[in-house]
Amino acid sequence: MTDGEPRTGPSRRALLGALGVAVGAGAAGAAGALTATGSWPSETQRPDAAVTPAGSSGQPVPAAGRYQAGIARPATPQHFGLLLVCDLDGTDTPWLGAIGERILELTTTSTPTDVLPDGPGDLTVTVGLGPRIVAARDATLPGAEDLPAFAGDDAIEPHRRGGDLLLALYSDDPSVLTAVGDDLLALVPGATPRWRQRLFRGHGERGVVRNPFGFLDGVIVPHGDEELAENVWIGAADAALGAGTVCVIRRLRLDTARFAALGTPAQERVIGRQRIDGTPLSGGPKDGEVNLNAKTPEGEFITPLRSHARAAHPSFTGSSLMLRRGYAFDDGLLPNGEADAGLAFICFQNTLRTFVVTQQRLDENDDLMTYATPTGSATFLILPGFSASSPLRF
Repeated sequence: MTDGEPRTGPSRRALLGALGVAVGAGAAGAAGALTATGSWPSETQRPDAAVTPAGSSGQPVPAAGRYQAGIARPATPQHFGLLLVCDLDGTDTPWLGAIGERILELTTTSTPTDVLPDGPGDLTVTVGLGPRIVAARDATLPGAEDLPAFAGDDAIEPHRRGGDLLLALYSDDPSVLTAVGDDLLALVPGATPRWRQRLFRGHGERGVVRNPFGFLDGVIVPHGDEELAENVWIGAADAALGAGTVCVIRRLRLDTARFAALGTPAQERVIGRQRIDGTPLSGGPKDGEVNLNAKTPEGEFITPLRSHARAAHPSFTGSSLMLRRGYAFDDGLLPNGEADAGLAFICFQNTLRTFVVTQQRLDENDDLMTYATPTGSATFLILPGFSASSPLRF
């Protein structure tokens, strides 16, 4: 849930390449309709880019593109979000074009409307389809496979498991999210709301932010178009869906009080990184990979055997990097007086296996999972991007 792909000295490319897995993520392929429209702008920008990155300080984020907004752009996620998960009464999706047109209209107009009286700001909307809808088209497609059961999943309430349609809305203005979501859902015949979750996150740059446990999250993720192409976008695995990705959402209720009672030194051993600045216990910069082989003079591993940094390392799973864009949630108190608050873990990868094998290892080897109770779980195929001339479709 924090930094799951630490580095040990070599670059991420050298480390994972030696393991025989892909490193990075990006646009290896686009939907057939999109490839005919020519080149799209770069999906990401350098941190030192001279222009202001889209999405910073409420700046508009283009909805049109090879890839949908709300995944890798803006590079620094907005402060607020709303997940809308719905069931559909069929498996056909002719309404997708209307959804895409409305998203383009909402995010580009400067004319005040009832839905966005102050304009779009940095609003983004990401559209995904659940496994039932994808499998009805072709059971071999990316996104057609559902998540297996993981440890602790018996605590998940039925209405927060799965779903046919995902609308993920993000903005620095939380007041617009419900109105925009309702406006879009009105375009989907037979859509029945299944569950929704309001989200928030603290200040941070390029996705690095403190999670509800107080540790920096998103330190090691794919950056740049090339790394995104290798890890996140479906690419050559399916030509029509190459500019799409597989999203996993896990709603995790966190026992922050019990974790806080450990004290900082014990917390750092559970995580594998320093609390203040995120540096690995094994040393190095805060954005460096953990040296899993480093030992104390007494011969003990500096990064504990059951720490999160060690358990989530891809060398043990043969998996690629995930692009994580997690948010916190706080829904008040449960009837028993406990806080219903925690982390909405949201990740994107080009194959569901990347998440599945990582989570299975965490269930077996990660002490951090003893402080997390899964209360929601779903996966969605995030469709390729769209524009006015290349509509959103499946």
